[in-house]
Amino acid sequence: MTVKLINIGFGNMVSANKIVAVVSPESAPIKRLIQETRDKGLLIDATYGRKTRAVIITDSDHIVLTAVQPETIGNRLNAKDEKNI
Repeated sequence: MTVKLINIGFGNMVSANKIVAVVSPESAPIKRLIQETRDKGLLIDATYGRKTRAVIITDSDHIVLTAVQPETIGNRLNAKDEKNI
């Protein structure tokens, strides 16, 4: 089994197989989820001090914050899938 990595900006990568959802950070439930995950010590901030534009939820209950738009991450995921067809 090969590990497919998705670039989430600034040279950071996330395993495509572990991604459950990519969402926008604006809604109150997502903000609560981010805070709860931060309190548990499972938050990964990959924004490098920039504005959070996407929240990646993984199957291991980790949450990754990134400065890349959710649509961009989705396009990168789809591009990886199309290469493997």
